[in-house]
Amino acid sequence: MITFLTSSPTGPLDNSRMVDGFDDKNRLVINLRRRWKDGSRCLLLPADPDDPEFNDIIRDDMTRILNWRGFPHACFDVWDCRNSAFPREGLLAYDFILLGGGHVPTQNAFFQKAGLREKIRDFKGIVMGISAGTMNCADMVYAQPELPGESIDPNYVRHFEGLGLTRLNILPHYQAVRNSRLDGKRLFEDITYADSMGHSFLVLPDGSYVLGENGHETLYGEAWRITDGRIEKICRDGQTLALY
Repeated sequence: MITFLTSSPTGPLDNSRMVDGFDDKNRLVINLRRRWKDGSRCLLLPADPDDPEFNDIIRDDMTRILNWRGFPHACFDVWDCRNSAFPREGLLAYDFILLGGGHVPTQNAFFQKAGLREKIRDFKGIVMGISAGTMNCADMVYAQPELPGESIDPNYVRHFEGLGLTRLNILPHYQAVRNSRLDGKRLFEDITYADSMGHSFLVLPDGSYVLGENGHETLYGEAWRITDGRIEKICRDGQTLALY
């Protein structure tokens, strides 16, 4: 299995840079093309299985990007509420799996219901995570509070089992959310730093990603690490860093 753990592969969500198609700021297109199988069978596993209209929009947009950037593929299917079963054999027949972005706990519940952790273990193709999809690739997921009320809700679960495709806990969209406030608190300084005691989070802006292949993970682009309440910059745009 090859993994591309991205914050956003199609450009910054805050429009701080204009990108049409894949964001090649840190050689994403080159690295993906080197590993792409012509005629790939593609599958979208979204964040919200109960929003088929939005899921089709994501699928159609990614199809357009693949066609435009020269990634030949045979199909791009969607597994969501319109599917009654999620067979392991069907999953393993695809060559490229896209794990969509959205609300981390909602997507995780979908993956748990589908039994995805066990079914994806023997997948031999490419898995690309976007935002929540990347976060849910962790062995144990850290679900950074996102929606109003989550950071002060004593029943909000911040750690749960993920897909087990990486040991990393990745936090996306840093350039867009670094100064955000939630429930009257600073998202990072007051919430995430406290949650990092005894944990380590890899923080990515849109345009950076982690490439996993042959048991090794390499960081491409700008990134920070938060550990035990402290943050440090560990990589810059245009650079790479071997993580494992």
